[in-house]
Order: sequence, then structure tokens, then C-alpha cells
Amino acid sequence: MGTTLLLTFDFPPHGGGIARMMGELALKYPKGSLVVSTGRYPESASTDAAFPQVVDRASVPAERLRTAHGLVRWTARLETLYRRHAPGFAWCGTLKPAGYPARWLLARHGMPYGVVVHGTDLLLLREKIRGSPLRRWAAAKLLADAAAIVSNSSWTASLAKEVLTLLGRPDAIPRVQPVPLGTEPSRFRPGLDTRAVRARFGLEGGPWLLTVARLEWHKGIDTVIRTLPAIRAAHPAARYAVAGVGPRRAALLALISELGLDGAVRLLGPASDADLPALYNAADLYLGPSRLAEQMVEGFGISLVEASACGIAVVAGRSGGVPDAVRDGETGILVDPDDPAAVAKGVNDLLGDPERRKRMGAAGRRAVETYYNWERVARDFIRIDEATRRPPAGR
Repeated sequence: MGTTLLLTFDFPPHGGGIARMMGELALKYPKGSLVVSTGRYPESASTDAAFPQVVDRASVPAERLRTAHGLVRWTARLETLYRRHAPGFAWCGTLKPAGYPARWLLARHGMPYGVVVHGTDLLLLREKIRGSPLRRWAAAKLLADAAAIVSNSSWTASLAKEVLTLLGRPDAIPRVQPVPLGTEPSRFRPGLDTRAVRARFGLEGGPWLLTVARLEWHKGIDTVIRTLPAIRAAHPAARYAVAGVGPRRAALLALISELGLDGAVRLLGPASDADLPALYNAADLYLGPSRLAEQMVEGFGISLVEASACGIAVVAGRSGGVPDAVRDGETGILVDPDDPAAVAKGVNDLLGDPERRKRMGAAGRRAVETYYNWERVARDFIRIDEATRRPPAGR
């Protein structure tokens, strides 16, 4: 295949699910076939060396790529990359800011591009375009002119089609293709030694319920805390651990104190990438009761399939793209995330049935080995790339 550009604001060492996804694409594309264009981080040189692709850092810090000055510098750098590598296609890791330089390359050189959409980005865009003709015009240029629109779930695909209809561009709807995400089964796997992480995070006893997520309301962490008294009424030793950072930490701590759960809930703070596989293994049940809140939603939920890869059964919210990550009744159970009683029942049912939990964990592991893995995700991206790219000159 020819050369592809990957234009992304989010890329290692930047954290988060989108950065992880972009990094995995850079690892899984054939060596030398992808040129990553992103912003600078002080510690990026060491992480860039791990990739089999060219990782080209624009001459501005990553956080400034969203500014007008940063976009000008980024676009100028892309002109150099275009002349040097003669790419036939570009992926945008997100619609903004990457869509702006990608649209410029289309206008200047006729090079097609694809956009990856994630869920929350489209919710915010839907609200903005309803009240602003200028934003509607700009969004139509960036999104509807994309040759491919890849969503992380079927739900996100439906939302993308709704937004395209609002933009007056139903002609672009056939370009929307869902590509559910995955994880790395060789890294996230059952049977890991958990003694070190148990000691580090104080995870003695149990059973332990676990969530790995940013501390935001849409993750449903507060719902689990509110339901914990009902869970502990049936399973007195049950406790809840949350790994992650975010703006709701103080509010969650206040809720824990208000409910008298200081000894039953542990906000672990950040967990390193090295610790995560063993941390999942230390859990008896993984919880992801995500819901729509403050125009934020779980577009897929990579942590859900990371838990499955480790052989852990899942209780998750039936919202957003979560049903594409959890096979209801097979790898876990889906519950109404806005109903605390439903969340408590789901947790209590699985805690009370170890054999069912074991079967679901094993099914989750098989699902990751056969489908929810980055190898399959990359194959899907490469298939779309090859079907959409501009043919080499002379063909």
C-alpha cells in the first residue's frame, strides 16, 4: 500500500483512549506505510522511538495545535510532509483540530481524508451547529467532505448520520462506517500476579469492584457509590476501587463521606500503564455504568474490553456505544445506568453467582482474542484506507 498520513492531536505520550487508539494504529499499520503528524511534548522523543513509523512533531506544543497560530504552523509542516512522502490518504484522529489541515490538503492537492468520530465530539457539534450558521457551514466542510467517516461504535455511527442530516449533507451518510475498538490481548490477559498492585493500592480482602475511568459524571462512578450500601447489604465484604483522575474527585470524596463509605470505596488516583493489567486481574467484577451527562457519553469504552481481556465479567450501562463493547448476557450484563436499583441488582446477581462470572469472563477473553483487538481494528482501518485513497500517479 502507499503512504498514509495520520493527523492527530492525541498521541503518546499524551494520555487517554484516543491517544491509545492512535498509538495502536501506528504500531499495527505496515512498517513505513504511515507518517504520524502531531504536536510536541517534552518527553515525546523516548515514546516516538517505540513506533515503526515516522512520527513527525510539528514545531508547536501539542496543546497549541487547537489555536489559529498552531493550525497555521501545523498546516505548513504538512505541506512539507506531503511533498516528501507523497501520501494518498490522511486519517484525522478527531474532527477538530485535525480536520482543518486535512481539508486544506484536499483543497490544495486533492488528497482524500477520513475522520474518526468518538461520540462526545458529535454531541457537542450537534448542539453548536443548531445555533450557528457559521459553525454549521464549517462543520459541513470538515465532516461531510471527508471521504470516510469511521465511528467507534454503531451508536456513534447513528449519531454521525443524524449530524450529517442536520448539516444538509445526507449524501455523506453512506461514508459512515462503524469500527468497534479493541485492546491488546497479549498485554491484558488473565492469570497475572496481583500481589504488587494489591499492596500498592491497599486492595486487601474483597470482593473488589473496579472502575478504570476519568472522574467525570458520565462515567457513572457516583451511581456505584450510591448503590454500594445495597450491594454491601447482600455482600458485606464488597468494596469499590476507582483508578483515574479528573475534576469530580472532590465531589466523589464528599459523597463517600456523606454515605459513610470511607472504608468501602478507594479512589486510587492514576494507575500507570504498567499496573493496569494486574489491577484488572485483582478485581472480582468490573463496573462501567456510563450514562449521558453534560453532553458527554461513552462512545465505546476501551476499559470494558480491557477487563474482558483479563477474564473479568462486566456490569455496564446500556448507553452510548457501550452495547458494542459488552455482549449482554455473554461477556457481561447491561443495565439501566440511570436506575441505581438496576445497577445494584446487576452487581449483586453476578457477585452471588461465581460460576456465571467465570463463564462471562472466559467468554470476554474469547471475544477479545477473536474480535475486540487492535489487530482487527487496524485491518478495518487499512481496508477503508485502501478503498478510499487516491491512486498513485500514473495509474
